[in-house]
Amino acid sequence: MHIATKIKINVTPDQEYVLWQLSNNCRLIYNFALAERKQRYQENLQKEKNERAFIGYVEQANQLPEIKKKYPRYKSVYSKVLQTTLKSLDNDYRSFFALRKNGHDDANPPSFKSRRNFCTMTYNQSGFKLYGNKIRFSQYYDKSVPLEFELPVGSSFTNVKQVVIFYDDVKSNFYVSIIHEIQPEHDYSDNGYYQAFDLGITKHTAVNTSGKFMEFYNERPDKYWKKSIATVQSRRDHCKKFSRKWFMLNRVKRRCEKKRSNQMKDFQHKLSKKIVNNTKANTIIVGDLDVKQMAQSKYANSGINASTQNTGYLSRFIGFLTYKATLVGKTVIKIDERYTSKMCCCCGKLHDMPLSNRVMKCDCGNVIDRDCNSSVNIMIRFLSQNAKWTGYQQFVDNLRKTGVYLSDTLHSQEAPCTSGA
Repeated sequence: MHIATKIKINVTPDQEYVLWQLSNNCRLIYNFALAERKQRYQENLQKEKNERAFIGYVEQANQLPEIKKKYPRYKSVYSKVLQTTLKSLDNDYRSFFALRKNGHDDANPPSFKSRRNFCTMTYNQSGFKLYGNKIRFSQYYDKSVPLEFELPVGSSFTNVKQVVIFYDDVKSNFYVSIIHEIQPEHDYSDNGYYQAFDLGITKHTAVNTSGKFMEFYNERPDKYWKKSIATVQSRRDHCKKFSRKWFMLNRVKRRCEKKRSNQMKDFQHKLSKKIVNNTKANTIIVGDLDVKQMAQSKYANSGINASTQNTGYLSRFIGFLTYKATLVGKTVIKIDERYTSKMCCCCGKLHDMPLSNRVMKCDCGNVIDRDCNSSVNIMIRFLSQNAKWTGYQQFVDNLRKTGVYLSDTLHSQEAPCTSGA
């Protein structure tokens, strides 16, 4: 598997100047390519459909040699870096069109990059060299200032695929992200133990094949920082934009947001490692969450939207859980979790379950916590989809010992194809 390692690099004033000049050239290439695409789009509006000619990455990348001849300043940037800059623009447009196609009318097209922001530089496959505890990048702006940086002692990277240089304007530090290959400790094997999770904002509820329920409560640093960030933002918005005080308050706001994000990320790293290392199950099942759809649900509110999207509670946690499981020879499987909270795990009847209703009470006599019911349904859905009938019977027998009486035969997990979860 491939993993990205983020490393802080110490740069001299001369190296920082060179990096900003290279970044500015990449920014100009990005902006000129974006302007060309916008111009071509306006021209196509005045033509018939069969006469329209669109411009893409390949055509713009083929123009780079001519651009370098006409504007020698772009020769200072390694060729692969300019190509990946154009590729990032192409990816931005593909993402924009995919969102619009899926019905997200509020999606915005790519915008021009400001000179105040450092343009991330990507060295793909070549243009860099790792030797000892150092890394060196190719650049032709000023050869008397080599872009050579120290790495932590003992750093070892196998089969490096890509190296990215970026700048953190909150901490005013430069970083490199090295994407390299790493071998898991063990290969995955199905040992017959499974653990299903219903992921939530305040807690994660799990059930294993032994019928035992577990709850993992989330820390909420967003609640701690919410008032401070809102106060600073209010003061900033009452200042003249881009004034000295505006920039000062904006830096304070960004610093608070960075601390909030770091605290949440630290907690998610620790919790995901704890879950992976303290379960016998080699297979962990989670719901395939659609975070954007959750924000558009009729039950959504501003507090939930901030928790699911702004601070990366759910999607990022699944990513941490996935790669940590892979490292130790386990796997994380995503399945569709629609209606798992509304469907009775005993008889399969659908109920109207607003978020304020935390207990499932069914006519069949089943009374169970909403999140526990959802985790049981996720486990049932996984076992039925993968035809693990023996595992299902064992799961049923173990749940009966805890007071949850499932049917001996799988009830239907099909539900009408309407929005909701």
